[in-house]
Amino acid sequence: MPFTPIHMGPGIFIKAILQGSFSLMVFGWTQIVMDIQPLIVMITGEGHLHGFTHTYIGAILIALFSALTGKYLSELGLKILTISNENSVVSIKWWVVLLSAFIGSFSHVLLDSIMHADVEPFFPLTIDNQFLDLISVPMLHKACLYSGLIGAAIYYGVNWRLKAN
Repeated sequence: MPFTPIHMGPGIFIKAILQGSFSLMVFGWTQIVMDIQPLIVMITGEGHLHGFTHTYIGAILIALFSALTGKYLSELGLKILTISNENSVVSIKWWVVLLSAFIGSFSHVLLDSIMHADVEPFFPLTIDNQFLDLISVPMLHKACLYSGLIGAAIYYGVNWRLKAN
C-alpha cells in the first residue's frame, strides 16, 4: 500500500458498521505507527522493508502501543475539534480503543501481505506468505477505495437517519 491512506478505506467501512464501538482515529493512528518501520528503511536504505512490524506478532505489539498512545491522542484530537459537547469530557472506552487498534494492525498486515512479496505475516512460524497475490494489486486498491466510499455513505446515511428521528 502506498502508506496509510489506502488502508483507511476498510477502516471507514468498519466505522460505518460499528459506529461508536470503533474509533477511526485510533485505527488511523495504528496505520501510521505500522508504517514507521518501512519509512525508516526507505529513508536509510537499510533493513527489511516490511520487517517485524508486518508480522502478526509485530501487529500485536503495534496494536498495544497504538492503543496506549492513541487513546489519549484521539481524545485530545476530538476535544480540539469540539466534536463532543463543549461541557463534556471526551473519553473513548478502552475496549473500543483496543478493538480499533487490533483491527487496524491486523488488517494492515493482511492487506500488505496480499501485495508485498517481502511480508512474512506468520514469522517466526513460517516465512511463507500465503496471502501474496490472493487478488491483484489494482483489485486490492479498488476494494479499499470502494469500501471507504461505501462506508462513508453508510455512516452519513445512518447519522442522517438518526438525526431525522
